[in-house]
Amino acid sequence: MTRTRVAVLASSSGTNLQAILDHFERLGERRCGDVVLVASDRSGAGALTRARARNIATEKIALTPTTPGPALDELLERYNVELVALAGYLRYVPAEVVRRYAGRVVNVHPALLPAFGGPGMYGERIQDAVLAAGVTVTGATVHFVDEVYDRGRIIAQWPVPVLAGDDRAGLAARVLRVEHLLYPRVVDAVAGGRVTLASCQAGPLLTGPADAEFTMLSRKDDCLAEAIDRALAS
Repeated sequence: MTRTRVAVLASSSGTNLQAILDHFERLGERRCGDVVLVASDRSGAGALTRARARNIATEKIALTPTTPGPALDELLERYNVELVALAGYLRYVPAEVVRRYAGRVVNVHPALLPAFGGPGMYGERIQDAVLAAGVTVTGATVHFVDEVYDRGRIIAQWPVPVLAGDDRAGLAARVLRVEHLLYPRVVDAVAGGRVTLASCQAGPLLTGPADAEFTMLSRKDDCLAEAIDRALAS
């Protein structure tokens, strides 16, 4: 079986990278992609350490013409990358890369886009904004990347309730749990051609349950994972 060659871009610890690697390992021969490159804008990013532990090639991305190292487009070409997964990558993906890989660059965002997205909306800022807005539901969004921050076509969303007394850390942890289950499954679906830019033209392929409390009731990760699998397969 010929699998899609996947590059994961990450700026920090790489927990979503780890989730992708673990999911691919569980799928075994059924997986549709192989992570062949992990690249970062930060030489000390934990994601690079995780990749090296799995004997996956790692690279530091040059952000300007005067920065030592290869640029992103050069790296992707060198490793014959077919799909790019952003996993906590905090840099703008150059327009020429987005155009060249149109429909083959995906990202996960810890809010229900289009709310709480855009330039500068990352990390703790997102959950602070969610709490300040007083909304009762947030969640995770997986989307195709285009030339505008967080505005690419949405593939999947899964709700997470905002509870009374929530703080930034508690809310972020619940959303991250969903990211770790949702994102690897979408990456595999895109790698396998089951999800395409065209297939999302009419709207997200997965919007999760209408009741955000379901996410809390499915306390075991395997229950929530099964629900996501069923939703993606429907």
